[in-house]
Amino acid sequence: MANIKELSVEDKLRALYDLQLIDSRIDEIRNVRGELPLEVEDLEDEVAGLSTRLEKLKSDLESIEEQIKDKKNAIDDHKAAIKKYTEQQKNVRNNREFNSLTKEVEFQELEIQLAEKHIKEMKASIDHKKEVIAQSSERFEAKSSHLGHKKSELDAIMSETQKEESFLSEKSSEYEALIEERLLAAYKRIRTSVRNGLAVVSIERGASAGSFFTIPPQTQMEIASRKKIITDEHSGRILVDSVLADEEKEKMEQLFAKI
Repeated sequence: MANIKELSVEDKLRALYDLQLIDSRIDEIRNVRGELPLEVEDLEDEVAGLSTRLEKLKSDLESIEEQIKDKKNAIDDHKAAIKKYTEQQKNVRNNREFNSLTKEVEFQELEIQLAEKHIKEMKASIDHKKEVIAQSSERFEAKSSHLGHKKSELDAIMSETQKEESFLSEKSSEYEALIEERLLAAYKRIRTSVRNGLAVVSIERGASAGSFFTIPPQTQMEIASRKKIITDEHSGRILVDSVLADEEKEKMEQLFAKI
């Protein structure tokens, strides 16, 4: 194709409209995917968060179980101490020693009661955590399954459209290279400012495509002459005549058919 400097206004209009047709086709492909990629990403984050929470809950459970073991071992130590002090009471020489050992026994018994109280509380905590783990595991499995389905759905769409999108993206870059920087910047600015991404539209029934505002006959003649770039005063879109549009659509359909 000709270099940018050699392009006539008509060639620029054709290149712009071709670029619009290619970019609109890419938009269609991405619309098919819709919010699915974001949905998959959100689900992945949610599943990762649930997995981390489950790991922490299980770690907490193990920690409590270890604490219960420690308390039980402590109870055994206290019972051994009670036995030792009780034996020692049999060989005391006076009431002071007997009373001192009695206080030691009482202290050990209090420690046992406290440990048993803590064990009871920790067992209740274990029961609660097991319930939470069961609920979290169920939610994790459900979300993981849902994620698997959504990933399969996305993979299926991607496998169907990836080749076409890659081809069209390359073609979009090729046509962008034909258009002077200022005009390309205007095209991209218009595309981002309109809802449907249409920066270049044809004249249909005396109005720009998708608009109800009639274009004056004199302006329509200027557009058809293809001597200068004309924009719609209402929408800001670049305008091309319907004959040029039909010719380029036919050309692009042949290109798309090769994919």
